[in-house]
Amino acid sequence: MSLQEMSDMTLADRDALTKAVKSLEHPSHAARLTNLIGKPIELIGYALPSFASKAIASATSKGLEAALKVALRTLPRSPRTGSELLHRALATASGAAGGTFGLAALPVELPVSTVIMLRSIADIAQNEGEDLSDPEAALSCVEVFALGGRAGSADASESGYFAVRGMLAKTVTEAARFVAERGVIKEGAPILLKFVTQVAARFGLVVTQKVAAQALPVVGALGGAAVNYAFIEHFQEVARGHFTVRRLERLYGKDKIRTEYDQIAQQF
Repeated sequence: MSLQEMSDMTLADRDALTKAVKSLEHPSHAARLTNLIGKPIELIGYALPSFASKAIASATSKGLEAALKVALRTLPRSPRTGSELLHRALATASGAAGGTFGLAALPVELPVSTVIMLRSIADIAQNEGEDLSDPEAALSCVEVFALGGRAGSADASESGYFAVRGMLAKTVTEAARFVAERGVIKEGAPILLKFVTQVAARFGLVVTQKVAAQALPVVGALGGAAVNYAFIEHFQEVARGHFTVRRLERLYGKDKIRTEYDQIAQQF
């Protein structure tokens, strides 16, 4: 099917793009947690001790490394119906452990949650027409963790959707080429490590919010499950926005969608 760059977007596609802009430019994870615990989550995150920050950084990297292996090796080649609710349920169960055992459980719980979210993201990608046998598409699933890890109050020129995606573009392209040429995943390959590091820098922001919320004495196991539910729901929403944009780019061309995206973003 040829690009429809000279055609006006359909009403349905314009509505889909509007929803995508809202999800991608106004991440709602912090707001969800604030409503859940009754106080601004950002303030709690700043109060975490330094050892907690180190533990979060380590667990974040391990979680993304696990997700990368799944993305490039074992993702299903066809979407599964009803999987979003299933993945939310699985993530909620793993979050209960985090709420019970706190920071000590993070090295085990976060990789599990991250892989669960990755599989949900992959299903969303396939529903938007992505071919996950293409390494670039598979890597774009992991890229969602960077797109969803932006601080809403940050400078838009540095944290906007296309800014973050542009920052990762060269690494994604090089990593996809590496995987395509080698045919297998070489553990510790510099380009893959660079990709994980770049994504981790953004993903860690949301993980910190999650840990800060679960660390509250009033949260516990039940609250920990609710925090993880908000965690996966956030990234599912970001994934839908990201892969909607990519689908529309394939249909209408990148330049047209970028122009439409920017015009919509100015309205919020």
